[in-house]
Amino acid sequence: MDGRRIMGLDFGERTIGVAVSDELLWTGQGVKTIRRSKTEMAELADLIRSYDVGEIVLGYPKNMNGTLGPRARLTEEFAERLRRSFGLPVVLWDERLTTAAAERTLLEGDISRAKRKKVIDKMAAILILQGYLERKRG
Repeated sequence: MDGRRIMGLDFGERTIGVAVSDELLWTGQGVKTIRRSKTEMAELADLIRSYDVGEIVLGYPKNMNGTLGPRARLTEEFAERLRRSFGLPVVLWDERLTTAAAERTLLEGDISRAKRKKVIDKMAAILILQGYLERKRG
């Protein structure tokens, strides 16, 4: 991937949290939260271009017992849309407990409820991406 960055996505019902790795693939930073709409793919395309993304890691919502529910199926369909639209590898990453961990982190930071609501998806995307980057480093 020659120094290209990795994008982490937290795909939700109403929003998509977006994080991008640094150039050395060590850390993830939150970029934005995209409102789910007809323009979501165009917004992602702009971010992929501007950050020189070469791979996408997408949070995969498994049930606690490891089974797949309806939300996982929607995520698989979204992953396929990403592959077709951008021609990039898309890795599904087990995101169990990611949103809970993001919420805990924000609570510990004493972030107000209103502000937490605005940044929770971006924070979840950072945690998804960070977990993937750590696994890649082994």
